[in-house]
Parts: sequence; structure tokens; C-alpha cells
Amino acid sequence: MKFTWFNLMPWPYLPDDFREKNRSVWVDIDSRLFDAEKSNAVYNTYMDLLEYAGTLGFDGIGVNEHHQNGYGIMPSPNIIAAGLARRTSDVALVVLGNSIALYNPPVRVAEEFAMLDCISGGRLVAGFPVGTSMDTNYCYGQIPALTREKYNEAHELIMRAWHEPDPFAFNGRYNKLRYVNIWPRPVQKPNPPVHIPGGGSVETYDFCLDNTYSYSYLSFSGYIRAKALMDGYWERVAKRSTADHSPYRAGFAQTICVAETDEEARKLYEKHILYFYNRCLHVSAAFADAPGYRTIKTIQTGALSQYAPPKGYANVTWEELIEGGHVIAGSPETVRQRMEDLIKTLHVGNIFCLMHVGDMPKDKCMYSTKLFAEKVMPKLRGMFPDYANDDRFWCKPMKNAAKAGSLPAERDAFAAVAGA
Repeated sequence: MKFTWFNLMPWPYLPDDFREKNRSVWVDIDSRLFDAEKSNAVYNTYMDLLEYAGTLGFDGIGVNEHHQNGYGIMPSPNIIAAGLARRTSDVALVVLGNSIALYNPPVRVAEEFAMLDCISGGRLVAGFPVGTSMDTNYCYGQIPALTREKYNEAHELIMRAWHEPDPFAFNGRYNKLRYVNIWPRPVQKPNPPVHIPGGGSVETYDFCLDNTYSYSYLSFSGYIRAKALMDGYWERVAKRSTADHSPYRAGFAQTICVAETDEEARKLYEKHILYFYNRCLHVSAAFADAPGYRTIKTIQTGALSQYAPPKGYANVTWEELIEGGHVIAGSPETVRQRMEDLIKTLHVGNIFCLMHVGDMPKDKCMYSTKLFAEKVMPKLRGMFPDYANDDRFWCKPMKNAAKAGSLPAERDAFAAVAGA
């Protein structure tokens, strides 16, 4: 099993009446609710938590890209990952990811991901999401029906930029470049491993299988509702004669809260969970699915009906979220049992652990994270022994990668040389 500690970086200061006074947390959210001075502490706290997770045995620490919202204040995950690259040494940097249809030209992604791979010594796990309709179509103005075509061209350009050592010309519909010749180039050859975050588009299944990428279902509907979509993915894998059934072909994001007892978990985390589901997921239906964003094939599967409870999240309760599998919370043993059920039910080898939730303070998050790392994670490690050596979907760091220098040590070395 591979466990990535994932931070969405939600804005923790949305007012109590946010849902009543704002039609959406995304796209047209009132910018006056953002406080730049408070954000200084917020960003540094979130990076502290990511670095902390990197010391506890998690395989990866994860970041992602969203725009114009209070759900996740990370429009550039590459900036965060660059900071983490210098402050960590062993953990993978999982960037899920860069919405490649938004970049003009997409070689910018190829270059910046290559930089991250070089700085970190080969610790990058790359992600290429199509992007939510809110981000892609409304915030960045991409034409919905052309988004996937533009995405596919961007992907082709990035891969050629990584793979081809000689300069080449690229004459696409959306990108026309006389010279493509990126510097730097990634450490990992032929390219860093790629995970594709999916939200219900069945075309992504074949895209992942064609390119040997891992399909990662990122949803807050929980693992019970996710079964229908993931069953569809594994059915597609079974139809492909060239594709094995490795669990590392798939990943799932799950909200997790751990305490000493089930009762303590509710006492510590309930208000933060409800903050997130009530405010951070308050997305207007007008922005959630632009006409043309979903293909007819995807709509016909019915998989999108699995997204949320029928009544939505406005007045959802702790009990409903726990029973529905949206949130896995409780004692280490309770969490272990439900995580084991999730892993077996969905047949996933990559878990993206959403352990910071809503306006959860730093100390509570560290407490939950430490309990999971010490009392839950080790018991889940060996669930797929037949695929223990499958390393196709994870990074391969350099054996003797450089480490960030210590400034006092560097000063001492300089003084010694100067003294000589």
C-alpha cells in the first residue's frame, strides 16, 4: 500500500452564515472574505503539516490545483511542492496535479515538473487532471466541449518534451511551437510516474490504461458510493487483454480522523468535518457541470449520481457521514477496520489521506495524523502481497540525492576555509 498525506488547503475563516449569504464557495466567492495577513499563518501551517507527515512514514505528501475558491487556496501546487522539496528528504512529492489544459503553452508544466524532479532528486509523482468545471470552464474560460481535446494535445506535447532529446517542432490545433527543447529535464526516465485524478469521466479509464497511469478517484462522497464508479474502472481493466489487475493502477481519496476512541473522535473533529461539508463544498450547481464538460458516454453510465447524498451536504450530520463512508473516523481499530473494507471494496493500492479537514487546527491534525501513522497504517501495508514488487506507479528517487544545506554549518565551513 502507498499512503499519501494530502492537504487541500481550505480557507478556515468562512463565516457561519456563509452558505446563506454566498451562492458558491467557488468561482464568484466574495474576495473580501480572504484576508492576506491571516493567509501568512494559514499557508505556513499547512506546509508545516505536510512536512510533519513526511517524518511519520507516509509514502507521499500531496498537493493540487484549484482557482478562485475557498475550498482549496492552492492555485499553484508547484510553488508549494518546491518549498517542500527543500524541507523534506525521503517522502514522495505527489502533485495531483497541474490542470494541463489551462497552460499556454503546456511545456511550462513539462519544465516545472522537471525542475521539481531535479530539486527533489527524483521524488516527483506527477498528476494531470482535466480539472473541475469550476476551475477549467468558469475560472479559466476554457470551452467545455473542447476541454478534453485540448487536454489530450497538452499531454502529447508534455510527453514528447520529456522523451525526445533533440529539438522538435510541434504543430497542434492549440499549440504551435517552432522549437521544443526543454531545460531542465526530469531525473526519472523516461518520465516521472503519472497519476490521473478522475471525477467521473469514463474516458479517463482508457487514457490511464493506454499510458500505464494510475487512475485516482478524488471524491468526498466516500468509498461506499464510489464502488459503482470503481467497479466500472476494473471492468474496463478486465476487458483489456494487456492490462493486469494491479491495485496500484488505482487510488482513492478518503477523509480520515483518528482519536483514542470513537467518542473522542466525534468530540474532537465533528465541527471541523461539518464546516468542510457545509461551507467548503457549497458549490453552486450553475458552476458544477458546464454543458459539454461531461461527455454523453459518461452521463449515460449513471456514475455521476454517486457524488453526494440525495439531499446534498447542507444539513448533513456526523452520523450520516460516518455511516455513508464519506468520513472514516474513530479509534485506531475502528479506522483500521473501515480502511481495510475500503481497500478491499475498491481494490486500490494508493490512498490519499485527507486528514486536515475544514478549519481543523494544527494540533488536532497532528494528533490524528500521528495516530494513523503509528497505529493504523502499519497494519494495512501488506494487503496486496502478490503485487508487492509493482513499482510502475511510484517515483524512483536517486540513491545519493543532495540534501538542503544547513546555513550555520555552511557558515562554519566558510569560516574554516577563510581562516586557513
